[in-house]
Amino acid sequence: MERLASRTAQDAAFEQQYARYLATKHSRLTIYGIELDECRDWPLDTAYLSLEATPDTEISALPDDLPALGRPTCAPQPAEQALAGHERVLLRGVAGSGKTTLVQWLAVSTARQEELTGQLAHLMGRVAFVLPLRTLTRSGARLPVPNDFLSAVGCPVTGSQPPGWADRVLAAGRGVLLIDGVDEVPEEERARTRRWLADLLAAFPGNLWLVTSRPSAVRDDWLAGEDFTELTLSPMSRDNIAVFVRRWHGSAGADPALGEALLSSMRTKQDLGRLATNPLMCALICALHRERRGFLPRGRKALYDAALSMLLERRDRERELTVELDEESQVELLQRLAYWLIRNGRAEMERTDAVHQLERLLPSMPYVAAQGSAEEILRHLLVRSGLLREPAVDAVDFVHRTFQDYLGARAAVEERDFDVLVAHAHMDQWEDVIRMAVAHARADERGRLLTGLVQRGDLEPGHRGRLHLLAMACLEHAPKLDPGVRAEVERRAGKLIPPRTQAESRELADLGPIVLELLPGPEGLDENCAMYTVESACLIGGDAALPGLVRYRDHESRAVRNRLGYHWDRFDTGAYASEVIRHLLEAGRTDVVVRTPDELATLSRLGSYTDVTISGDLSPAQIRSSLDEQKLRNLEVRHGSVTDLGFLGPYRNLHRLHLQDCLELSSLASLQGIPLGVLVLNNLPALEDISSLRALAGAPLECLFLPENARDLSVLAEFPSLNELRLMLNSPVSRENWRFVTSLPKLDSLFLNLDELTDLASNGIRLEKMRSVALVVQDRPSADLRDVVAVFPGMTGLNVYFVEELDLAPLAAHPRLKRVNTFTARLLNAHELPVGIHLVAPAPPHSDE
Repeated sequence: MERLASRTAQDAAFEQQYARYLATKHSRLTIYGIELDECRDWPLDTAYLSLEATPDTEISALPDDLPALGRPTCAPQPAEQALAGHERVLLRGVAGSGKTTLVQWLAVSTARQEELTGQLAHLMGRVAFVLPLRTLTRSGARLPVPNDFLSAVGCPVTGSQPPGWADRVLAAGRGVLLIDGVDEVPEEERARTRRWLADLLAAFPGNLWLVTSRPSAVRDDWLAGEDFTELTLSPMSRDNIAVFVRRWHGSAGADPALGEALLSSMRTKQDLGRLATNPLMCALICALHRERRGFLPRGRKALYDAALSMLLERRDRERELTVELDEESQVELLQRLAYWLIRNGRAEMERTDAVHQLERLLPSMPYVAAQGSAEEILRHLLVRSGLLREPAVDAVDFVHRTFQDYLGARAAVEERDFDVLVAHAHMDQWEDVIRMAVAHARADERGRLLTGLVQRGDLEPGHRGRLHLLAMACLEHAPKLDPGVRAEVERRAGKLIPPRTQAESRELADLGPIVLELLPGPEGLDENCAMYTVESACLIGGDAALPGLVRYRDHESRAVRNRLGYHWDRFDTGAYASEVIRHLLEAGRTDVVVRTPDELATLSRLGSYTDVTISGDLSPAQIRSSLDEQKLRNLEVRHGSVTDLGFLGPYRNLHRLHLQDCLELSSLASLQGIPLGVLVLNNLPALEDISSLRALAGAPLECLFLPENARDLSVLAEFPSLNELRLMLNSPVSRENWRFVTSLPKLDSLFLNLDELTDLASNGIRLEKMRSVALVVQDRPSADLRDVVAVFPGMTGLNVYFVEELDLAPLAAHPRLKRVNTFTARLLNAHELPVGIHLVAPAPPHSDE
């Protein structure tokens, strides 16, 4: 016992020491593009910008006659709250989107235990491990076991770590494992990385896991078998950009008027506004705008060129240096290192490898060789270039992958390695390299490269879609190009339009404004294609997307109109309100998502709303003063800081209320007297006791969506009017609680998960009265529908969500089934369904055949 107490005291003391180190190491955020040393690092507390993460879930259009609770949403959430609702998250984001900054923020928040608020309650008592994969996999090193985590990342306090401490932390389920950069692992080593991760998950369940990657680095279901939720970082909104630009100018001591002028340019210049959608590019634009006194180059390549000049030339000419290198020489050296990293599939190299590459280059650069040895030249680049750094002892990498790709592409073009580029074009690590190679190349070289991509796509069905879309994406970097080559690229891309899946809509949006002229109008499109076409145009956003979207504003499908109402933040508030939102409101039964005070005020002035979604931290007072109590019929509040619902008291016409990600809401008592017909409760961690639902006793409640952490279901007895119920609980439903469900006299529609279905079947429970059943098979490759047939003999309609593959054969024998809605394209034995069963399934994605 004395030894155990001593170990506990040692562990606690070390955790305090380690937490101090984490909080200090990660407490500053490097903003690339600020050329003055004193402005390069910002305090994370003031610099961190909360971005949204969106679930990677299909948003298939659902028929209007589906049960009200059978409409899964793809609601975004603050990225820093991703681990509040999910134990395991794979977060995707483009280069510079803020993935590593989020890792820093979570590490610091976990380390500062005494500062954790209610919204961060899931981090209380936990210990963060920051594991950058670029470092862990350098030179093919063995991936570490927990006790080697700290030494593997060069943590200086590892010598004080008590034996077995990390194992004890993870065995107790107290870890927050922040595994950054799957895309920076060589492709041939990713299977090994996945096995390492799977072994850790199996050995240490109950911890929180965040894995980050570029979008295309791993397939959509890379970690689905390990129960990971997949989220994607959204581009910076107009409000995010405004906050960032003003903070940047304040931190850099720049004239605030210069920042406002830049914001004005971003709003009026489509190409500039599109470039500034992630923190890295936004910082570079701010720095260049200040450096050039308000004048900016056009296009991504020109911005990178100017940024390199600013970082390399200006930084050197104002200092006394023992090694003097001009800009051209530095670029030549840096691009050699960048191209070596790209060819070897690495994001980090041994210092000896860097020295060796420079040694090979110096004989052809006598001016540089006269300045010193390869070691001295490397030291100069590390200290002075602003582009190269030492992330660990004897390791070298670029400050950001974007600069590595840009410089490596330049080297590839100079080497005329066009065949090498085409041969690697299917690999995610080469995607941005090829885009930048097109930008660096001359017109005839561009034609050769793009023709190679098109022809390889024609010959290889397995890579066809990716290669043809990549060729299309390269066109924005090709201001001068043979018209015949351009036409061939556009013709191939046109075959991938309209998009039929969420993934396809995002891929098209990534091409930028150039794809807008290829997107069709609503004529002749089925509902899903129309919705995904709208999604692509909305994700591109800006003034150029508006004319195409106007064609969809009167679409007969509510699902299509809802996508238009969802993306208000991607456009100028007033213009979008006038051209789109006003018409959506006049059409009726359309959800409009409001994220900012400006949008809320504009909606209030429009006046004809009935259905509103509040997404963000708009205060109850703002909501109450803007939304008319007589007009509002349906309200959704997502991830706000709402702690009390008393502000809803006057809304006596409110029929439907949806509360999602309100992390500090612990009671529903304030809803007393509101005649709700539908109540949806989703991810409300503080609402463990749902007994406060009794405040609604007497309300004509017909549909109820219970929170995942509900335990005692006895409160259901207060609502005999219920005919639709959604369970989806994260713990087993006891037989006693099933009794409260089965005793509801009018209940005929049930939404449940696969575990709950299995529980019902194993207990021999048959729900004879259920007519409509919705089954969620999340993160499972398949589902056996025999249990559905056994448990629900009276079922006439079945909806199945989020399953990769579905065998419909068991449904053939069901005596009463009339309608099946599935949301997966891989259906087996659909031909066995009787003619009388109506099957609704999404169109398959574009084939590469």
